Amino acid sequence: MTASQPRALVTGAGTINPLGSSVAETWTALLAGQSGIAALEEEWAEQLPVRIAGQAPADLSEHLSTREIKRMDRCGQLALIAAREAWKQAGAPEVDPERFAVVIGSAYGGLGSTLEQDRTLAESGPRKVSPHTLTRLMVNGPAAWVSIDLGARGGARTPVSACASGAEAIVQAAEMIRSGAADVVIAGGVDASVNDLVITGFSQIRALSTRSDDPQRASRPFDGGRDGFVLAEGAGVVVLESEEHARARGASVLGAVAGGAVTSDANDIVAADPAMQRRVMQKALESAGMQPADIGFVHAHATSTPVGDRLEGQAINAIFGADVPVTSTKGHTGHLLGGAGALAAVVVLEALRTGQLPGTLNVEAQDPEVDLNVITEEAHALPAGNPRAGLVNAFGFGGHSVALVITGE
Repeated sequence: MTASQPRALVTGAGTINPLGSSVAETWTALLAGQSGIAALEEEWAEQLPVRIAGQAPADLSEHLSTREIKRMDRCGQLALIAAREAWKQAGAPEVDPERFAVVIGSAYGGLGSTLEQDRTLAESGPRKVSPHTLTRLMVNGPAAWVSIDLGARGGARTPVSACASGAEAIVQAAEMIRSGAADVVIAGGVDASVNDLVITGFSQIRALSTRSDDPQRASRPFDGGRDGFVLAEGAGVVVLESEEHARARGASVLGAVAGGAVTSDANDIVAADPAMQRRVMQKALESAGMQPADIGFVHAHATSTPVGDRLEGQAINAIFGADVPVTSTKGHTGHLLGGAGALAAVVVLEALRTGQLPGTLNVEAQDPEVDLNVITEEAHALPAGNPRAGLVNAFGFGGHSVALVITGE
């Protein structure tokens, strides 16, 4: 980012996830070391190889109207709830609709509706298929619904980059602000794919934890006994504004997206390339005009997979050394897929605002191959003089690598 480019300030944040239906609920639960992982009690899960997940509150009727629930896939519902919270915190700013955009990423979009309606077709015939089927299954549905709800006419974009989707959306949004293409952008990520197909698919490649008898201890980023991630659902959303727009209206500023980078490994459809993980972090620092020493802590992607956490740990060490504080809140929430990087950005903003960094849940014996200063269950007070910046990593199948640099205001 050059000095002549507008800064991308954050003026609002919202989330709904397995820990709570707001940023405040989520933050309280994180600092208390709570877990949002639970056993799946639904009938459809009885025969699955893994029967645990992180689910957002089942009843969304206190947030959405009956009509909205009927018309939207759960993915769109969660995105809209988080976006409304972020928009309210930002003060619902007046903005030219043509200068107001939405960028919300997702890995699977309305897959739940796709499966539901396919079963309806097979079991009950064409006449029973919902007329909302196609609009509910669209991956761009969440971005579209948020743009319609808030009147954003400057574009409704949908990055689809697996588990990096939400973080990539925030990078795109910050670029729109810096380039002058928009004054306000709502950005984030969402997924709602806790279903039999996704659980079975990840199980078939042995990516999921099999600790179905101990749900709250199953997600164990950087722990030596980790055996896979826990699937979860949820959304994270932020409101970005140009500094000129935010200052002119006297907005309260939560922080800024100081830099970000997106790279592609071009290596393997599943396996990560640690060289590119290092590269994307370095490029994010360069885009923010920072050095590694300017980063006070890292929110790692760290999903709790045996290989993934080790490779990322080595990449973080190569850039920042072994002393930088590192956390991954997936021990608390599970893995939100396309929503993960955006929720991590919300967590980093809260950490910078409060001076408290949530610990990494369930690290009983840190993997000796992960030479990092992993903050464990207790919340960690950021020391006085700690650099007011955090870095977020997000990596996805397909070789998608994203890093964000977020600063406090």
